[in-house]
Amino acid sequence: MQHIADHRLSALFVLDFGLFDVGPGKRQIGIPGFLARTDGGANLLIDTGFDPLYATDPAAAAARDGLAGFGRLIGHSAARTLPGQLALLGLTPADIHGCILTHGHIDHAGGLPLLSCPLWLGGAEAALPAPIWWNGRSPWAWPAALRLQPVTTQMQLCHGLTLIPTPGHTPGHLSVLAELPDQPPLILTADAINRASEPDEGFPDAEDPVEAARSAARLFALRDAMGARLIYGHDPAQWPGLPKAPQPTGLQA
Repeated sequence: MQHIADHRLSALFVLDFGLFDVGPGKRQIGIPGFLARTDGGANLLIDTGFDPLYATDPAAAAARDGLAGFGRLIGHSAARTLPGQLALLGLTPADIHGCILTHGHIDHAGGLPLLSCPLWLGGAEAALPAPIWWNGRSPWAWPAALRLQPVTTQMQLCHGLTLIPTPGHTPGHLSVLAELPDQPPLILTADAINRASEPDEGFPDAEDPVEAARSAARLFALRDAMGARLIYGHDPAQWPGLPKAPQPTGLQA
């Protein structure tokens, strides 16, 4: 396979890693990931969902992570884990050539131990011994099979796929610009803007709300300049209408 930098983005799929009840009862949010496919045959993963333990022993997983005080996964199953979602596309974790981690929270980093590939992530988070995870605790350090690739400035991973540092929600947060052939661009904000209402709310979920507002302003400016569509990190209204794997996205942009 030629170097990924020489590839061009050819397809993008939304992965459905489940539904989470924040609150309880405050709001129900989807847990997204993405699979980017290139014309050179590379499969690039963006985020990995919850630890598969939440599908097999949710009580043990929630107790380990201290998650119960924040919310719970609804009707979670093996179909909503990383292997289950990749299977919809005829893939396994072994077929992933690289992973982009928008940030190391529990709902984004849970599938990392299943991978053996380069991992692009924000430099501030790559410098930590483990993913940020949740509640000040992480069940494991960065898996040895992952080759950490710190991202500190905007970079083009391949033609049509650009990584954009958007700190605020976490210090090393990344968003992704996806430019598909013959489609308007998509900006995968992740939790830099996790719902459409978050800017008006003052970014209450961010570690640094002031920095989060700056990052969001840059994404809005990019959207306006490129005529792009934003796909938010966890917007309750947007999530049901997004086409999910195995149907490609981009067609709805």
